[in-house]
Amino acid sequence: MQSDKIFLIGFMGCGKSTHGKKLAKALEKPFIDLDNYIEKKEEATVDAIFETKGEEYFRGKETEYLKQVIARYPKSVISLGGGAACFNGNINLILKSGIVIYIEMPPDSLHYRLTQSDKSRPLLKDKTLEESLEFVTSLLRKREPFYTQAHITVNGINLTTDKLKEALSLFIAKA
Repeated sequence: MQSDKIFLIGFMGCGKSTHGKKLAKALEKPFIDLDNYIEKKEEATVDAIFETKGEEYFRGKETEYLKQVIARYPKSVISLGGGAACFNGNINLILKSGIVIYIEMPPDSLHYRLTQSDKSRPLLKDKTLEESLEFVTSLLRKREPFYTQAHITVNGINLTTDKLKEALSLFIAKA
């Protein structure tokens, strides 16, 4: 198993970017946040792309830029947006390109983090608390079949860099 590239996947708000930065630093590898990469290339925020060009356009660009990142950063930790693994066969691409870690969290914990966050989430826009919890629960259910294909699943509650490194080490030792 190729361990040069590590991909972090999971629902929005599970901590992919936060843990990705810390893991990359600990492993002395570059960190790439795919959403940030897309924003630089498109010269627009993910929110703005969704709003002006739609989700279909965004998902196409997401796949295009994911392929670029895989090719350009041979040894790296890559954080994917919440839906990236669920479209255009991206899950198969990342499974073949490196070690995939799913940061798993229950819907109520995700919902709490999302509603307390300063970061804008286009998919939760204009929803009440009740509607957004329903939405998170439903969307997580749809995305889990993709997420659970990851090589490694870790619990996102109280996750630390050491726990991530330990899960990686155990996986690599078994491979």
